[in-house]
Amino acid sequence: MALKFHNRVGTLVTLSNNNCTAQRNHPTQEFNNGVVMSAEPLQDNVPFEVRIDRKVNSWSGSIEIGVTTCDPSTMKFPISATGFREGTWVMSGSSILRDGHSVIEEYGADLDQLNEGEKVGVMRTTDGTLHFLVNGVDQGPAANGIAAKVYAVIDMYGKCAQVTIVDNAPGTNQENDGISNDVASQLANEFLTQLSNQIVNDLTRNVEALGIDTVAPSSNERLTFHERCGSLVKLSNSRRTAERRHPLDEFNNGVVMTNRPLKNDELFEIRLDVLVDKWSGSIEVGITTHNPSVLDFPATMTNMRSGTIMMSGCGILTNGKGTRREYGVYNLDELTEGDRIGLIRKSNGHLHYYINGEDQGVASNETPPTIWGVVDLYGMAVKVSILDRNDPNYPNNISSPAQRARNIFRQYPDMYDEISSEAEPVERLLFHTRCGSHAAVINNQRTAHRPNALDDFNYGVVLTNRTLRPEELFEVHIDKMVDKWAGSIEIGVTLHSPNDLDFPSTMTNMRSGTWMMTGTGVMHNGTTVIDMYGQNLDRLKAGDRVGVKRRGDGTLHFYVNGIDQGQGATGVPPNVYGVIDLYGQAAQTTIVDHTDPLSPDADSSNISDTEELRFHHIHGQNSTIANNGRTCLRPNATGEFNDAIIMSSRPLKDNELFEVIIEKMVDRWSGSLEAGVTLIKPEELEFPNTMTDIAYDTWMLSGAAIMQDGSTIRNGYPLDLDAVTVGCRIGIMRCSDGTLHYFLNGADQGAACSDVPHGIFAVIDLYGQCAQVSITSGSGVYQDNNLPQSDQAIMSPSSSDVSHRFSLCCGKCITIKNNSCTTVRSTGYNNAIVFSSDPLKRDEIFEIRIDQVCRVWSGSLHIGLTTLAISDTTSSSIIPASALELTSKLTWLITGSEVRKNGFVIKENYAPALERLEVGNFVGIRRVSDGTLHLYINGEDMGVAASNIPKNVFVVIDLYGPVEMITITSSCSWDASLMASQQSQSITSELAEAAEFDADEEYPNTIGFHTNHGKNIMISNGGLTADRTESYNQGIIVTSQPLRKKHMFQVRIEHLNTRWSFSLMIGVLGFPPDKYTFPVSSMSIKKSCIMIQGNAVYSSGCKIKENYGPNLDELQIGHVIGIMVDEESNLRLFFNGVDQGVAARDVPGSCYGLVDLYGICDKVTVVPNEGSGESPEPHHKDKEKAEKENMEEVLKEKQSLSESILGSVVIRPCEYAKTCSKVRSLMGIPDGFFLEQQMTCYCESCHKLRSEDLYLRRGEPPREYSVPLGWCRYILKQRQKASSFVASDKWHVAYYGTQLEVLRKILDTGDIHACSDQMGGGSILLPQSIAFTEKSRPDSSSLKQIIMSPTIRYIGCNEFSPKFKLLDPRTKKTFHVRVAFQVWLKPGSYKTGPQSLGLTDQIDPQFPNSELEWSTKEHGSVLLHGLLIKIENL
Repeated sequence: MALKFHNRVGTLVTLSNNNCTAQRNHPTQEFNNGVVMSAEPLQDNVPFEVRIDRKVNSWSGSIEIGVTTCDPSTMKFPISATGFREGTWVMSGSSILRDGHSVIEEYGADLDQLNEGEKVGVMRTTDGTLHFLVNGVDQGPAANGIAAKVYAVIDMYGKCAQVTIVDNAPGTNQENDGISNDVASQLANEFLTQLSNQIVNDLTRNVEALGIDTVAPSSNERLTFHERCGSLVKLSNSRRTAERRHPLDEFNNGVVMTNRPLKNDELFEIRLDVLVDKWSGSIEVGITTHNPSVLDFPATMTNMRSGTIMMSGCGILTNGKGTRREYGVYNLDELTEGDRIGLIRKSNGHLHYYINGEDQGVASNETPPTIWGVVDLYGMAVKVSILDRNDPNYPNNISSPAQRARNIFRQYPDMYDEISSEAEPVERLLFHTRCGSHAAVINNQRTAHRPNALDDFNYGVVLTNRTLRPEELFEVHIDKMVDKWAGSIEIGVTLHSPNDLDFPSTMTNMRSGTWMMTGTGVMHNGTTVIDMYGQNLDRLKAGDRVGVKRRGDGTLHFYVNGIDQGQGATGVPPNVYGVIDLYGQAAQTTIVDHTDPLSPDADSSNISDTEELRFHHIHGQNSTIANNGRTCLRPNATGEFNDAIIMSSRPLKDNELFEVIIEKMVDRWSGSLEAGVTLIKPEELEFPNTMTDIAYDTWMLSGAAIMQDGSTIRNGYPLDLDAVTVGCRIGIMRCSDGTLHYFLNGADQGAACSDVPHGIFAVIDLYGQCAQVSITSGSGVYQDNNLPQSDQAIMSPSSSDVSHRFSLCCGKCITIKNNSCTTVRSTGYNNAIVFSSDPLKRDEIFEIRIDQVCRVWSGSLHIGLTTLAISDTTSSSIIPASALELTSKLTWLITGSEVRKNGFVIKENYAPALERLEVGNFVGIRRVSDGTLHLYINGEDMGVAASNIPKNVFVVIDLYGPVEMITITSSCSWDASLMASQQSQSITSELAEAAEFDADEEYPNTIGFHTNHGKNIMISNGGLTADRTESYNQGIIVTSQPLRKKHMFQVRIEHLNTRWSFSLMIGVLGFPPDKYTFPVSSMSIKKSCIMIQGNAVYSSGCKIKENYGPNLDELQIGHVIGIMVDEESNLRLFFNGVDQGVAARDVPGSCYGLVDLYGICDKVTVVPNEGSGESPEPHHKDKEKAEKENMEEVLKEKQSLSESILGSVVIRPCEYAKTCSKVRSLMGIPDGFFLEQQMTCYCESCHKLRSEDLYLRRGEPPREYSVPLGWCRYILKQRQKASSFVASDKWHVAYYGTQLEVLRKILDTGDIHACSDQMGGGSILLPQSIAFTEKSRPDSSSLKQIIMSPTIRYIGCNEFSPKFKLLDPRTKKTFHVRVAFQVWLKPGSYKTGPQSLGLTDQIDPQFPNSELEWSTKEHGSVLLHGLLIKIENL
């Protein structure tokens, strides 16, 4: 039956050509209402195609095509195809829409880019899959489950103005009445073309059947390059040679195509004539459906997004996207001049590539029938010529793989296994490429995965490529898991062939010929036959193994991590396929090949120590393992320089040498091989670009620098890996004493580092120039007495007095001279940063001399320390223009008279201004053993500039402004006496620290005030009370001893003088106060001093933090304020015992507590810590007790009905309250439900701070209820009618537990009854259709009884407030949350009853178990007051 359009069409459509052509009227004035549909439903596997006859440029968008279940005879046509509903799939642009909503963003070719004459089609297959076609090329499955009866939909939208049906059915004869001359001409041309092609194909088949040689075609059919080509291509030799112009200046725009489409089984082969060694990448060869006569040639063919298959490097790209990462055994980027590249489209549609005559196998299974050959002269490729097998000079040499392998390794015959060309190939057990719709098979069919494992959980069934042999174990290694779904991997066997199986969503749905292990049970044909069989597969983790074996007696056994779980089934027939179901959490598995020593194993660390060292099968993405695991290479060495990390197949033993020989290097990149060891197992490592990016458990040699966890710990190691050449042997050994040694050509280079633990893997990074290495026969274990003798000292310079050096990594305006001891800024005033070549050692001074100054510039020299790890090979691109911009790592700088940390001023007026430096002045920097930074000017110590400086810091100097030239004058002495002195100092320091630790118990719990203080201060009460006698300032007091870490120092406010403004300040002093003359205010202390004033934090008088803690200016009598330095040297403030968080970081190691009795506050007393035996005087104790009792009475009088915070001090939300507020926002509850700033936190700290009772009373008559301890409450806004029904002070308070699913419904209605399954009426808080009085109210027996309780301990349990999980999408943290309501309950409307949970122990000590449940059915008796939130995993 001829395909036609239906008579009913869009309002602007006109049909012609016997309803085979449709055009949109007024196409330049209207862009829509151009929908047409097929006259009949689509036939399965028969495409409905149309050709674009006409386009206009007035609009955006173009043709849209799809299918719909709507009948064109009865439906009302929408203005566009995307307006269809009720089962409609439409391709628009490159997207797929279902019922007007996008389901696939990037599907295939972009329909908006099609030109006149191009075709687009749609087809439904017999299995209900929808396919779209562009120019006859199938774009792949777009949707599944398409109804059997669907009509084609065409929308002549936007630019598309006219289309004609392309009917490919045989015998079709369309009438041509009313056809325009253009259409008739096009139809005639198509018919003649098809007829010509048919005749050629028939003749070809006849000739082949007669055995006639068809290689030599007629002259007019000879393959040449098409005259239309890339903009830089020059054709010669009768268009059989193509050359890219300006090959040293341009690398692309070199695309050429054949002059005609390729025939089936016709070889298109070219020879590489000329290459240039300048660019990365090289020739790319492939096919395309695009006609060169009309193609707009791209810069490179891999930019094509439709109808194109290209081989690039060692991979296959389809429409610009990689479909095969490793194809064949050759890399096109490594071919040389004279090599040949060919391709053939087989008659079965398979595409094969040939390199030097050798078939590389199937590159693509589905190739369109009409294709042109394509060559892209890209990068290094400059000139190619088409070859003809009819040419007598055609080379016919084809090398075998074995021959090629012998050629590769012929230089080292003793180091490689002999390659046998006579070995019979064994069919390996692999995954079949046909699998479930959500699964994919990769890694040469050894690995199966679910690419979108976080988006889907089923349709992950994968079968083996062949049936299992008797006693053959089919085992897989779980490579990857996700935590999103329930359930996990399932494994078994099936009689169904993967070629015939209609893959189900999960294999347990199969009802015939299938045995599966799932969870802990075994299922046969979808029915559980063994409930509790073996280990639970749902609890397996990444790295575990699971397998199945059919034994010769027909029994089926399952294995978990190699352990037989026992007989799982009997009577299993032979010829079954292995099957895995990547269900739920299981995302990726790899087949364990027990005949391959490099096959995935559960744990590389469990491999026997006797096993020969090889490279592990898991490695970086740009590396490849060869020669049975003994050789590793970077195939695309000229195009990629990193991502080529390889590791040993097992951990190294003590004194075991792991040695490799360098076999290939490329002269293209900087840097070379890097070698080292790591504790990380290959299965657990996410391979980075280079191994020096790993920040834990890794030791590497990079160049001549020893790096630990990504940071340089030593420069100048005797072995420089950047200087090795081809043939050099590099060895790694961990000795039994824990030192790591490197070997060059068998010679020990000495200890590189010490304290390297057991169980390390060797690591080789094929970086930069190094492209291939192999393990040598010299690898093995050596006895201790056979080890080469070397110095035990890790750092042993040749001379006893070695000058410091500048690193070669420096700013772009820097020139380094004088053996790296002098540096000069050549131009400008910045970009002049230099670093020390090595980290600064303990108590070591790095000193420079000013050699040249230019007063044209302003500013000053910057000098300091940084944790940024620098070596001579570090790229200078990371260095900013100014040292003040070094903020990626911790950096301390002294500039002018200021000290800055990561660009922020932490100290002012520290030292004489560095702007005043003159020629001949000396400036030094030193990190003292106590972790402080000191500056020296002309030998004079300027004091502590900063504290808590870590180890392994580098000196950084910025020749900024006037200073243009400096020279190092310091040196590091390595004589034995100094080393002994340093060791002695280290031991002394350790002993001192131990003594201090032992003396910790003797440290007093209460520290008094120092005798040196402000002039208006009077100390009394044994040094525990301080009183400001006059004025409002000069009231500084300091502790008599330094503060110990984790020891709190607290003072209580004793008296306030409201005559003044502002109030007490508290903080720490970073130096001894013995001889210091205190200023009028602590804000005037410019030395090391951190103070908290009001709600801000100051360092040496400079504000460093705002909105911190309570406002100290609003403190009241009796409030207690404290400070503490924690283990990480952070200063913390405490208000009434509640931690307010970190006020400042990097507090000096030895600091004194400081209190400034300023303004209102004029008297404080030290509060003894818990356990202290000290106390103030007795009469003072009585006074304290009286004041405390008086304070409690005042606080109780001020307590409000809503339990608001007491006192005038504004307490900021604690961390628990902040987290609860975050959880509330994650639940998506609008803020409009709540009163602003009406949140109360009932965590233990906040409850203690407010001095509240645990139980309160409310209502008439009063009834007791508990405070919701451990919860956060958010007060809800009351409905407008609420005030007329209830008085908040007369109703009782209770708690109601709920679930997250009904929380929003309760909030929306304001009525707990609204979520009842048997709802008898609406809420009294909402407008009602019928009003009832108390006497006329109907019986509420149909309502569900609501259970409440006066205590949250009962309502907060799982039965009433179940716990649920909530994920923070930003931090990926999961919260365990409960929700409940605090409600007002009308007296007399509820019944009191016993608890119904069957518990025997008393739940709440204040309420008997017989009175825990308050129940009611009465509408309007419950009013929501607040939402309660509790988080249980903080």
